[in-house]
Amino acid sequence: MKQDPQTSKAGDSRNAEQGLTYADAGVDIDAGNALVDAIKPMVRATRRAGADAEIGGFGGLFDLKAAGFKDPILVAANDGVGTKLKIAIDTDRHDTIGIDLVAMCVNDIIVQGAEPLFFLDYFATGKLAPDVGAKIVKGIAEGCVQSGCALIGGETAEMPGLYGKGDYDLAGFAVGAAERGTLLPRPDIGAGDVMIGLPSSGVHSNGYSLVRRIVEMTGLGWHDPAPFAPAQSLGEALLTPTKIYVKALLSVIKQTQAIKALAHITGGGFIDNIPRVLPEGLGAEITLEALPVLPVFSWLAREGGVVEFEMLRTFNCGIGMVVVTGASDADRVMAALREAGEQPVALGRIITHSGTGERVRTTGALAL
Repeated sequence: MKQDPQTSKAGDSRNAEQGLTYADAGVDIDAGNALVDAIKPMVRATRRAGADAEIGGFGGLFDLKAAGFKDPILVAANDGVGTKLKIAIDTDRHDTIGIDLVAMCVNDIIVQGAEPLFFLDYFATGKLAPDVGAKIVKGIAEGCVQSGCALIGGETAEMPGLYGKGDYDLAGFAVGAAERGTLLPRPDIGAGDVMIGLPSSGVHSNGYSLVRRIVEMTGLGWHDPAPFAPAQSLGEALLTPTKIYVKALLSVIKQTQAIKALAHITGGGFIDNIPRVLPEGLGAEITLEALPVLPVFSWLAREGGVVEFEMLRTFNCGIGMVVVTGASDADRVMAALREAGEQPVALGRIITHSGTGERVRTTGALAL
């Protein structure tokens, strides 16, 4: 059937002669292309040795030789942001959630003693809003800059009917590398080694289903002043981005050659994450008074009636990364961490473990 140009209007997705289009089904290819164009400058800002950080091809490329590696072992990690996304969606604040996405992946890469090299993201939504997508990618690019990795690709999926209006989900994928023989944890971890804690920036990106439940119990709205940070709204305070530890730790690992293990305090808190880097027969003893408990955690514990053990197994309670080193090296490792911009605290020590009971033992009480 011949199309009559007089019966169609500019911008119409279809007319009687065209039949159904993809846009009629809820997927706007033009919006996707507009998003790609908008984020290209952000992606270019993440360039590093080994990657030109251009997007638009079918796959991202990375040159390990150009990055300076001779005999590398690749380390990969993937993660999401969890229900922290709901706060970003409900408050229409999307510019920092991408930092969380990168942080949750690259902080796991550095725990292996590896340098994050490149990152890819997956952004899925019911109806693509290019301005929202651009804000999200701006945060992802900022996280890549903070961690020194290149954003070399990603995927935007518009899936009407699967997500509610305004809802979206994010997933991130990071790859790093370390020279063979330098991976962490080292095999020489032993009883008497010490643990050093690196402060967190807040709740990071774990435990938000409990956080949101507690907020619901209080009756507060996201735009109300945060009781633990009155200069900010509650939503703004709870969206504080996850701290990225990569550059400081890479520096200290290379400078001191004394870090034996690292533990990223994410879901499972201290109780589940520290044992992941310890050999069988070893446990950890934490001095709880040493934790720099942030006001947000005191508020959550009080308003939710959350007991100490549950706090330690759900939240970071003020420490986002744990460093294990020998007792004789502790002072110079702490000095190097301070020089790298961290504020380390003496957290506890590695102890023997009989094989029964919790592998993480605590002394004292949290200053909630």
